[in-house]
Amino acid sequence: MARLFILFLLSALSHSFVSADVAYFIDCGSTFGKTDGFDTVWRGDGDLISNGVIQSVQSSNADSDPIMDTLRVFTTGIKNCYAFDVEEGERIVVRASFKYGNYDNKSSPPTFDLQFDGNFWTTVETSNDEVVAHEVTYVVKKNVASVCVAQTKADQFPFISAIEVRSTDSDVYSNADPSYALLLQTRVAYGADAVIRVSNDYDRTWTPAILGDGLINVTNNALDFIITGESPPIEVLRNAITTSTTSDALILASGFSSDVVSVYISMFFSEPTEVTKTRSFKLYVDNQEASDTNIEPPYANVEHDRGTIDVSSNTTLSLVATTGSELPPLINAMELFYVSKDQLTNGTHADDLEALGLLQTTFPALQDYSDPCLPATFTWDWLECSNDSTPRVTALHLDSYGLTGSLPDLSSMIGLKTIDLHNNSFTGDIPDYLGTLPNLKELNLADNQLSGSIPTVLSENKKIKLNVAGNPNLCTSGKSCDDATTTTTTNTNTDTFDLPTRKSSSTTGKKKNKKLPVILGTTIPLGLFGSAFVSLLAWLRHKKKKLSKISKRHAGSGQNYGGGSNGEPVIEEIKVDIENELVDEASDVTIQEEPILHNSTS
Repeated sequence: MARLFILFLLSALSHSFVSADVAYFIDCGSTFGKTDGFDTVWRGDGDLISNGVIQSVQSSNADSDPIMDTLRVFTTGIKNCYAFDVEEGERIVVRASFKYGNYDNKSSPPTFDLQFDGNFWTTVETSNDEVVAHEVTYVVKKNVASVCVAQTKADQFPFISAIEVRSTDSDVYSNADPSYALLLQTRVAYGADAVIRVSNDYDRTWTPAILGDGLINVTNNALDFIITGESPPIEVLRNAITTSTTSDALILASGFSSDVVSVYISMFFSEPTEVTKTRSFKLYVDNQEASDTNIEPPYANVEHDRGTIDVSSNTTLSLVATTGSELPPLINAMELFYVSKDQLTNGTHADDLEALGLLQTTFPALQDYSDPCLPATFTWDWLECSNDSTPRVTALHLDSYGLTGSLPDLSSMIGLKTIDLHNNSFTGDIPDYLGTLPNLKELNLADNQLSGSIPTVLSENKKIKLNVAGNPNLCTSGKSCDDATTTTTTNTNTDTFDLPTRKSSSTTGKKKNKKLPVILGTTIPLGLFGSAFVSLLAWLRHKKKKLSKISKRHAGSGQNYGGGSNGEPVIEEIKVDIENELVDEASDVTIQEEPILHNSTS
C-alpha cells in the first residue's frame, strides 16, 4: 500500500458534515440495561439474540464499570452473532468488550475469534480480571452489520460483555481506503491525566499517555471552540507533550506485529502558547521522512496530519525537529490503526442471501445473523459454499430439522449442487424450478408428506439424482395423478378374469383397452393367461365343427343359403367367417400380451 500523508488545518468554521445517526449500546447479558459513568444508557440484549447463557462476573468492585458485570456465554454453535441495522455505504465504528471475571469459577479465561460482516477481526485473548476491548471502523457494504464470536478451541466457550455501534460523520477517516478496515491499536490524549470520553465524539475513548524520560506536559488554553469531524474533543486538544531539546526525537510507536503490513495514523497538533520562536518538525518512518512538508502547529487552531504508512516489525514512527527549528516537536493527540490485511468481503452472493433470508423467515429455527459463507472456516452448520471471492451456496443440508409447510423457493440459488431436505414434514407439490437449477446434482426429498406428481422437468433431468421415497401421497409412476387414480380404481374392481373383447371404434373403448394390459399385468399370472388362450382356441374349433354339421343338414334338405345347389359355397363362407374371427380374436390377445410381458420386466 502506497505511503500517503495529508495535512489539514481544523477550525470551528471549516467543516460541513453529515451527522451520525446509528447508535447502539448493548449490555450483553443484562435484562434491563444500565447507565454508565459517562451517562450513556445501555440496553439489554434479550431482543437481539436468543442463543447463549447469561452469566455474571465473580470479581467486581465499586470502581469497576457496571456494564462489564454481566456477559453472555455461547456454549453451542461454532459462531454466534448480533445484527444491527445500518445504512449501506456509511462508515461505522464498532467496539466489542470482554470481561471474563471468573464467571465459571474455573480461573480459565478463554481465547476465541471475533468477526464482523463475514470478515475476521481479531483473536480475543481474555483476562481473569481486566477488560479486553477491540474497535474497528469500516465502510459497510450492506444495510446490516454483524458482530460475531466464534469458538476456535475445544471447551473454550466464547462470550461477550458489551457492544457499541456508531455511525460517523462523513469526513471521519475519509481519506483511508474504504476497501479495508481500520483496527484500532491506540488512541492517545497526550498530557491528559484521565480517560476522556465525550458522547458527541462517537464515544471514542482517549487514554493518557505514559510519559518516558525527557517528555514534558504542556497545557493549551487557547482553544475555546468546538471542533467536529475526525478531530478529538476540545478536552483532548488542551494538553500536549514535547521533548526537552530539538535534538530529541519524540517516539510515537514501535514494535509492530510481524503480520502488519501498513498502519493508518491520525495526528493533531496545536501550539499551546503564543511563541516568537519557530517550531517545525516532520514525521519519520525509521530514518526516512514520511512527508514533504513540515509540521508547524498553529496557535489557537489545530493542524491535522493523517495517512497510511507501510511498516514492518522493526519500524519506528517518530517526530523529529527540522534543522531550522528553534523548539522541539510537540503533539496533542494521536490515533493509530492497523489496516486489515485483506480487503473487506462483499459477503455471500446477494441472490443467495435473499433466498436464505426468506428461508429463515419461514423457518425461525434456522435464524442466524452472520454471513452464511464467511469467514470460510465458519460457514453455517447446514450449508456449504464455493471458494469464490463472492461465494455462492453450493449445498443445503436441512435433513431432520422438523421443517413443515411447502417446499421453500430456492430458485435464485443457482450455485446449489446438493439439496437435502429429507426426514422433515414438507407438504404440497414439488416445485418445477428444482428441475431447472443449472448445477443441481442431488435432490433428496425422501420421508416427507409431499403430494401431486413429480414435475416432468425434474423426472426427465438425467443429471439429478432424485430421492422421493417415503412420500405416500406422491405420484411416482411417471403418470399424471389422474391416470394413477383411475388405474388404482380399475385394479380394485377387477376381481375375475374375462375373455378379451374386440376393440371398439369409440374413443371410450380405446381408452379402456389401453389400460387393460396394466390390469392384466397386475392381476393375472402369465400361466393363467396361456390357459385361457388355449381354451379360446378349443371353443372356436368346436364352433366350427358345429356350423359344418348344420350346413350339411341344410344341404341335404335342399335349402340354399346363397351358395350352390349342393351347399358347398355356404360351408365355405361359414369357414371363412370363422377363420377371420379366429384371426381377429388372436390378434386382440397378441396386442394385449406384449405390455404384460413388458410390465413384468420393468
